Amino acid sequence: MTDRYDDQNIFARILRGEIPNKTVHEDDWALAFEDVAPKATVHILVIPKGPYVDYGHFAREASDDEILGFTRALGQVCEQAGLEGGYRVVANTGADGGQEVPHFHLHILGGEAIGPIRA
Repeated sequence: MTDRYDDQNIFARILRGEIPNKTVHEDDWALAFEDVAPKATVHILVIPKGPYVDYGHFAREASDDEILGFTRALGQVCEQAGLEGGYRVVANTGADGGQEVPHFHLHILGGEAIGPIRA
């Protein structure tokens, strides 16, 4: 796996304002928006504002402030989404993990019973 970041990926373009999105949260560290092809009643993507390919890249290269800010943003989004019944947070990494966009992002899935991780 490579940490080479493609600044033309769709999330980089969203961060630059080139592609519209339905923002649910934005701060200095993260942008959260509704997924355009939701897999659950609530499906929100949370992305760091820095150029990180996947979770491993983020964990190795992000500053402590970026990691803390991103983690707190994730918590705020989960709280704001009102997912009292529970939710799942997922990071897909690499081809085998099903990662479709080479910009680290977390999926928040909820609003219904999500079921087992793998059936």
